[in-house]
Amino acid sequence: MDKWSLMTIAVLLGLTVRWTISLGSYSGAGKPPMYGDYEAQRHWQEVTYNIPIKQWYFNTSDNNLQYWGLDYPPLTAYHSLLCAYVANLINPDWIALHTSRGYESQPHKLFMRATVFIADLLVYIPAVIMYCCYLKETSTKKKVSTALCVLLYPGLILIDHGHFQYNSVSLGFALWGVLFLSNNWDLLGSVAFCLAINYKQMELYHSLPFFCYLLGKCFKRGLTGKGLVLLIKIAVTVVAAFAMCWLPFCTEAEQILQVLRRLFPIDRGLFEDKVANVWCSLSVLIKIKNILSPQTQLKLSFAFTFLSLLPACIKLTLQPSLRGFKFALVSCALSFFLFSFQVHEKSVLLVSLPVCLIINEIPFMATWFLLVSTFSMLPLLLKDGLLLAYTGTTLAFLTVCTASFSIFEKTSAEDLQLKSFSLSIWGYIPWLKPFPKFVKNLIGTKRDGFRQKRTAFNFRLNHSSTKM
Repeated sequence: MDKWSLMTIAVLLGLTVRWTISLGSYSGAGKPPMYGDYEAQRHWQEVTYNIPIKQWYFNTSDNNLQYWGLDYPPLTAYHSLLCAYVANLINPDWIALHTSRGYESQPHKLFMRATVFIADLLVYIPAVIMYCCYLKETSTKKKVSTALCVLLYPGLILIDHGHFQYNSVSLGFALWGVLFLSNNWDLLGSVAFCLAINYKQMELYHSLPFFCYLLGKCFKRGLTGKGLVLLIKIAVTVVAAFAMCWLPFCTEAEQILQVLRRLFPIDRGLFEDKVANVWCSLSVLIKIKNILSPQTQLKLSFAFTFLSLLPACIKLTLQPSLRGFKFALVSCALSFFLFSFQVHEKSVLLVSLPVCLIINEIPFMATWFLLVSTFSMLPLLLKDGLLLAYTGTTLAFLTVCTASFSIFEKTSAEDLQLKSFSLSIWGYIPWLKPFPKFVKNLIGTKRDGFRQKRTAFNFRLNHSSTKM
């Protein structure tokens, strides 16, 4: 079969898994008074359809911000409005003001599930396929394998189609941005990433690598010639993209400020709701919340986040390369996840997407990280009754990665892309020199055990077949 036939099979498999997961329960089903993320998405449709656009982010008698008030950028609100128009054509009761609160029915569940499915089909899945097709110096087999592994990544499937959210839209736009930059379509890449940020503000996790990579390209061309022209074009494109998204809210300064307050509720403190990062781990030993004021917590969080991502950003600016760009996306997103403010456990998806993009380069480590990232969300998945779905999707993903990339057979320092890193670390911390040997022996032992079991299995299979 040719490449496109195999890609079609990969897409159909990804869609089948997604729809199967969506047949189960969802976040907050039958659990008043807040119900959960499913109700949040439904309520945003109710709000955007029934009240004036200028009141979407303000607390009014028709828009109680304490009950799932809008706290995502304008593009999310426009998406909710579009879904609301369709919902109103099917059944106006689904988005009736006030009376639809907590609405639950099988037809409505089917409609809401379909909106996530269609969003995947229109934004995320095409981005994955096109990105994999345009991978350079990669065989057709690896392109198809990469696409299949990315489409079957269990974390995103379980959160969007099980728990119920639209992360695939913002991640899809970000992936389109990476694809466009990979092909030197810098202006299109800038627009795509602006759409990602204006859909979910957490895409700021990826913002510095995009900025540094484009700035580095401008430096390489010279800031007195072609580089300056490119910089001006990118700046104008970004400003225009943001202006188009924010235009309805730009009539008054208070409108913009209120939207920003909803997007970045720093007054709630470092530990707002469920969070999952270094600060939570530290708070077990040191009660940061009791020792430091909210303002000091914010400054501390900013300082650690900035310092941890600075090396990758400096290198990317001085030496812009596509490979460095993808690795910087991983590094910077992980810095934000570990050290930034009000990090939800689902934010690990923002680290996982760029890891998916390098799975064909470092399959063992990428697969390991993606499995761990999904496991880290297990308490949330258990709460939504997704244990069976988690087990099935994780096993399917591991099976595909093992079959596609032979992750148990390539574990040298070179294959893991760790040789240069370990050499630089040894220069500063000599006592860590034995550690790589320990890891190599550990992985080698597991690999040898795997091979021995496979050899024994093949021997028994051949032996039994000769007896028959």
